[in-house]
Amino acid sequence: MRTYGDPCGIARALDVIGERWALLVVRELLLGPKRFTDLRAGLPHLGPDILSQRLRELESAGVIRRAQLPPPAGARVYELTEWGRELEPVVLGLGRWGSQVPFPENHEALGVDAFMLALKTVYDPSRTDGLLGSTYEIRLAGQPFEARPTDRQLEVARGAPADPIATITADPGALQEILWHGHRLEDALRAGELTIAGDRDAAERFLGLFPLPR
Repeated sequence: MRTYGDPCGIARALDVIGERWALLVVRELLLGPKRFTDLRAGLPHLGPDILSQRLRELESAGVIRRAQLPPPAGARVYELTEWGRELEPVVLGLGRWGSQVPFPENHEALGVDAFMLALKTVYDPSRTDGLLGSTYEIRLAGQPFEARPTDRQLEVARGAPADPIATITADPGALQEILWHGHRLEDALRAGELTIAGDRDAAERFLGLFPLPR
């Protein structure tokens, strides 16, 4: 493993997670375990050989581990260790910092997990008046997530909530265009790019919680 040979904690951290793609692999595991094929889907520009190498390196460093889901799934997955999960505030902080960088031209749609984590990075709790305590279902490309605004952060978990105040269904690209690229919600609804079930007013206010930094 390459090393900076620097005793500073920052340098030692980069010795572990500073290789290209390593931190994005961590990003893909923050919301729960994934199979190799799921990681490939979330990182479409990462080839299987490099992904395998990064997984071996992160496992060797104690950041991730291999596990097996209980029956009936029984699939082999990768998951973050307890030490690896401590990287979440680091990843979100980096995302907040990076949200001030202009989007590239002809930007692609975010992946499902990347989009949900992007919501956490730009979440503005000062806009939550009347929304605290409400639970929302965000269904992206058929994958359900529970989202709950709090006075400090947006809490996100994989899976459908029991009794959401509203359900927002779309592909990540459609929501990305509405939230951050000026596409009007009404136009997306008319085009069928997005649907809202339940309390529409609450859903629209929820979508206003994620402004980009100036």
